[in-house]
Amino acid sequence: MERDAVAAPLPVTRAADLPAARPAAKWLVDSLWAAQGVGVIGGTPKSCKTWLALDLAVAVASGSPALGRFPVPTAGPVLAYGAEDGPEQLRDRLIAITRARNLSLADLDLFLLTVPSLRLDSALDRARLDATLQRLRPRLLLLDPFVRLHRSDENSAADMAALLGELRDLQRRHHLAIILVHHLRKNAAAALGGQALRGSGDLHAWGDSNLYLRRRDDHLWLSIEHRAAPAPDPLRLALRDDPVPHLAVLDSHHTPDHSSGTALADRVLDLIRASSVPLTRDAIRAHLEVRNASLGDALATLHARRQILRRSDGFRLADPAAKTVPVPTPTQPRERNDRCGFETAGPQDP
Repeated sequence: MERDAVAAPLPVTRAADLPAARPAAKWLVDSLWAAQGVGVIGGTPKSCKTWLALDLAVAVASGSPALGRFPVPTAGPVLAYGAEDGPEQLRDRLIAITRARNLSLADLDLFLLTVPSLRLDSALDRARLDATLQRLRPRLLLLDPFVRLHRSDENSAADMAALLGELRDLQRRHHLAIILVHHLRKNAAAALGGQALRGSGDLHAWGDSNLYLRRRDDHLWLSIEHRAAPAPDPLRLALRDDPVPHLAVLDSHHTPDHSSGTALADRVLDLIRASSVPLTRDAIRAHLEVRNASLGDALATLHARRQILRRSDGFRLADPAAKTVPVPTPTQPRERNDRCGFETAGPQDP
């Protein structure tokens, strides 16, 4: 455009004159995954990440509850790609999951990509994926695992932002949800939630819904987080084989708080000690996956021991060099009032 040319103004509309937006569906899977949400299923090795991802795929394709208890408001087609498990292996797992629900895989619009490789950092592969999504119009795209789908540097914020931006663009253009299966970092026991994901922090920030699987004390635990909704309590899962292999929720009203007050207090102390920054109560609870009341008791125990301090930005270790002397709690009215500078009404001394 020449410098002297007059540019046309941008179109505007008075806010009050805009049409009311139609209420959108909130959930793809109730309480587990946001409608048209992107995110990650993250987990440690052998923590059933693929089983969970395929369970969600069957739930969406069939309209049956995920994990046997989380409703699917609207069923729809699903497209999945397994870069480590071949189509035949995925089919066997899907048959097991559908049989556990008394469903037939043949009745579901659940499609598998059968290409030997798919590279999200390849313009050609993205274009082919885009054309496939345009033809199938799925409600969910499942990609497992993320590490096999690109040659970019996972630790580079720039590389990850570009790659995840392309996926977000696919999600918006095709109005679908996207699930990436990804690994947690090694030695990430002290990391909180998505901070334990391997690679750039962009992976955590990108997610509208994220699910995390960890093994603790011989149990498999699922924690859930959402960008725009409160997270339900963690769930204890098991890979059952009765009559066929499938994931199931176990006694969901129990949470892994190791309810012995001393045991939980020690875990809280270890977590605060391992953190380089103060931790809020919500952050501690999200990481340890404990009941709020149990955590309150543990924090009170540590505070009474003078092992932690509470500041405006969270809890941190108390300075072991600081010497504090417990102040005895007076029990008699006169003693309490004298300490506070008040007079005590009562019989006068002779």
